[in-house]
Amino acid sequence: MPQRVVTIGSRSGLHARPATAFVQTAARQPVKVTIARDGRDPVDARSLLSVLALGAAHGDSVVLAAEGDGAEAALEELAVLLTRDHDAQKEG
Repeated sequence: MPQRVVTIGSRSGLHARPATAFVQTAARQPVKVTIARDGRDPVDARSLLSVLALGAAHGDSVVLAAEGDGAEAALEELAVLLTRDHDAQKEG
């Protein structure tokens, strides 16, 4: 199963706005994607409540995983989204 370790880029962590964008993007993928933090069990990346419950802060690492046709492309798109500082866009 392809996996990707990603560092959270938003200065305020994976809070409501970036989490919503992440979940919406995960829901559009042709494969199911999971996200995990700190060795915890992975959660469905399409669940906003589950993603918010991870409590991922700026600089934390999370593990994205997906399986099936399109898994690598899905992981790449989601990884780029998570590494972006959504808070800097708000200021600029």
